[in-house]
Amino acid sequence: MNERNALVANAVAAAGIEPAITILDADAKTAAAAAGHLGCEIGAIANSLVFECDGAPLLVMASGAARVNTDVLAQQLGATKITKADPSLVRRATGQIIGGVAPVGHPEPLRTVVDPHLAAYPVIWTAAGTADSVMPLTYHQLLALTGGLALPVR
Repeated sequence: MNERNALVANAVAAAGIEPAITILDADAKTAAAAAGHLGCEIGAIANSLVFECDGAPLLVMASGAARVNTDVLAQQLGATKITKADPSLVRRATGQIIGGVAPVGHPEPLRTVVDPHLAAYPVIWTAAGTADSVMPLTYHQLLALTGGLALPVR
């Protein structure tokens, strides 16, 4: 486990959840790759997507089976504009790289939206700070861990 994984594990433990980070034998930068490594449905992968929402970072935890509709999300959040963050914003906001962004372990807590479709799975998998690491959570643990707002993202 490296420093980014340790930051995530510490944040998870501080929230009262036993960290169970798994280091994979290869990168899993996409939901399809992660699902293939884990042998689960793609919908059980919680993609950590960073957007720019009216000039500030917004983390969206979306089911791997979903495509985020930024217009719908902006309307629900009362935002003027939501766009996909560039890699430098992702790195500044999370301290992590695209493909490895965890729901926590960031330099500062991020405003977070959690896709309610993830509640359909008893276990969901998130990145754990690197592209080759994952961790299991329940939907309710993800909401509590991130302080996220449950909103449909599609």
